[in-house]
Amino acid sequence: MSKIHIPTPLRQYVGKQSTVEVKAGTVAEAMNGLLAQHPELRRHLYTEEGKLRAFVNLYVNDEDIRYLQKEETALKEGDNISIVPSIAGGAA
Repeated sequence: MSKIHIPTPLRQYVGKQSTVEVKAGTVAEAMNGLLAQHPELRRHLYTEEGKLRAFVNLYVNDEDIRYLQKEETALKEGDNISIVPSIAGGAA
């Protein structure tokens, strides 16, 4: 099993859990497993075309999947996936 770490703003869509365990061989399979358990999360993470939203970053064990094999990145037993939404804004 791999653990997906859910950021605080999205926990309301996963029963207030900070992590969700899924059985998967790739990041894509893990995310599909997460969405199968919590379908209301889909609109916050993916576009209507099924692409990961531009402001959503995924990390496997602290490695950005954009620099690995993206959603086809292989997972091993016990890997951790972190969902990290980009944060913008601030004041001058």
